[in-house]
Amino acid sequence: MSSILLLTSSPRAESLSTPIAVDLAEKLKSQNPGSVIVRRDLAAKPLPHIDDLFTGAIRKPAEARTAEEAAAVETSDELVNELLAADTIVISTGLINFNIYSSLKTWIDNVARAGLTFKYTESGPVGLATGKKVYVVLASGGVYSQGPAAPLNHAVPYLKSVLGFLGISDIETIYVEGLAFGPEAAEKAIDAAKSRVQEIALAA
Repeated sequence: MSSILLLTSSPRAESLSTPIAVDLAEKLKSQNPGSVIVRRDLAAKPLPHIDDLFTGAIRKPAEARTAEEAAAVETSDELVNELLAADTIVISTGLINFNIYSSLKTWIDNVARAGLTFKYTESGPVGLATGKKVYVVLASGGVYSQGPAAPLNHAVPYLKSVLGFLGISDIETIYVEGLAFGPEAAEKAIDAAKSRVQEIALAA
């Protein structure tokens, strides 16, 4: 059974990245009726930030962990399993202070696990979460996909770097940008993103 992992992270009620990401996931599912959508709303149900207990626990074999340590990594284990089971991953975030929302960063901190999603070898680290397609829906008030502000877009390079470290290199970004440039510009950006979603679904 095909699995679509949908990660939404915007805390804004009027978020534009979230509905476009949801629409994409649902359209991909409709193209493959046997697939399922596993959704994590990282804003509505924030994940715990990693702490000393967590970082100590993940360095031990599961059988060597105390009950408290096992509880500390339980959610992380669930997230890793969801990631590894997914064939397609749809991620939505706004561009805040030139990067992703902290809720999404916390998800990354929970799934980047040595021995599970990557491993160290004599020739360097190797990603273990291979064979997946990722779509990133990125909303922003300004234009960061190109032009003078592009160097300030740390979200896409970061996501490509960290997902690539986990073994995922097939990544496409759907920009919903220029939203602060007035209603006409915002409408144009939204329509362009929706059109791209439709194209992706038809090609799936």
